[in-house]
Amino acid sequence: MENYVIITLIGYLFGCFQASYILGKFFKKVDIRTLGNGNAGASNTVVSLGWKYGVAVALLDIGKAILSIVIIKLLLKNILQQGQLPFYLYLNGLSVILGHNYPFYMKFRGGKGTASLIGMLSAVDFRIAILGIIAIVAITIATDFIALGTIGLVLLFIASTIYFGYSKGCIIIAIVLAALSIYNHRSNIINILQRKETGLRSTFKKKQTAD
Repeated sequence: MENYVIITLIGYLFGCFQASYILGKFFKKVDIRTLGNGNAGASNTVVSLGWKYGVAVALLDIGKAILSIVIIKLLLKNILQQGQLPFYLYLNGLSVILGHNYPFYMKFRGGKGTASLIGMLSAVDFRIAILGIIAIVAITIATDFIALGTIGLVLLFIASTIYFGYSKGCIIIAIVLAALSIYNHRSNIINILQRKETGLRSTFKKKQTAD
């Protein structure tokens, strides 16, 4: 029980490093949640503050998940039986994403956790990370909607967790993360179905025109 608490707390605190919010406040004196689509994440930072800040946010969001999981690996690798570690890594990754999405100092209104999920997968199983990145990029390019690319990513995450033989606990966490991601993209999905969602290409064209 103590391990669960420590792992969850470490992950949540790493997740609470909300790069889009912190960089926006420090460099631009703005709350990223008041700009664009109101999301505290990399994609909204690109659209609202520019590529330089958006890429920095994405790398920091990916990096915080990787660093958190690497720390858990170092703490637990010599005290767990073979086969137990992946579940703890999945749990830590879930906690990072919860911290990113619901940071306490932002009144629990953060991002959607996509970049942090990619970071989690990169640290846990690079095979799943590569497949996931291919999925999100390919689907986003094909459909012009990053929300659909993200749904492809999380569904592939579940399928890969099952295919590569991870435990039932890991599969449950993968399902929880997928459900959380889809829930956080629910407004995007509704807008896509109603043909009200602005595509990625149109968004960048508008920004270039404004600039």
